[in-house]
Amino acid sequence: MIPWLELDSPFPDVSKALAADQEAAGLLAAGADLSAARLLDAYRHGIFPWYSEGQPILWWSTDPRMVLMTDEFKLSDSLKKTLKKVAKDTRWEIRFDSAFADVMRACAAPRRDGAGTWISPDIIQGYTDLHKAGYAHSSEVWLDGELVGGAYGVCIGKMFYGESMFARVSDASKIAIAHLIFFLRAHGVKMIDCQQETAHLATLGARPIARSEFIRRINLATALPEIAIWEPLKTFNS
Repeated sequence: MIPWLELDSPFPDVSKALAADQEAAGLLAAGADLSAARLLDAYRHGIFPWYSEGQPILWWSTDPRMVLMTDEFKLSDSLKKTLKKVAKDTRWEIRFDSAFADVMRACAAPRRDGAGTWISPDIIQGYTDLHKAGYAHSSEVWLDGELVGGAYGVCIGKMFYGESMFARVSDASKIAIAHLIFFLRAHGVKMIDCQQETAHLATLGARPIARSEFIRRINLATALPEIAIWEPLKTFNS
């Protein structure tokens, strides 16, 4: 049985999540709300919401957990060339947090692979509130004044939790991710939570670690000071 959370219910310990050999592996609880306080509490404990419209809010803590160590980020030769081209072309601009809700809505748009539809209006509202509180951030790629790619996630202390990305032109999401990782690495963030294992994330250098190790690391990282100013680096070492 999965616990049902009332508005004032604490999360169960993540060890109570369904095991890897069970259906819906990683599912921990259902219910509660998507308030900024609830979301922050979830992320601090290694828990994230993921559900489809028509379902109750479902809370997950997967084991193993897919993560990307910022110093293990794999930058392909083709992406290096693209980043250099973008840096020299004034039609392109990298911004952080200038259009957070627009990035979320773009991530929610239907895709050919069917991804993105889990980002419901309630999810957008919850994370927009978290953005206003200073904990959710977007990395944005603009071309000729138009938003063409981006990614968003949650940052607590020196821990970043990646959520979703989108691209309207080739490589735009990769450009957004690369600039985000360069920034995070420069500000002492050592690990990015990727939540679930995918082949695409693996190509970027992400790998699974045991949930116990993940929890140990986030306990240390979330206790560190917040990043005060979110601005893309003007120069970076790839």
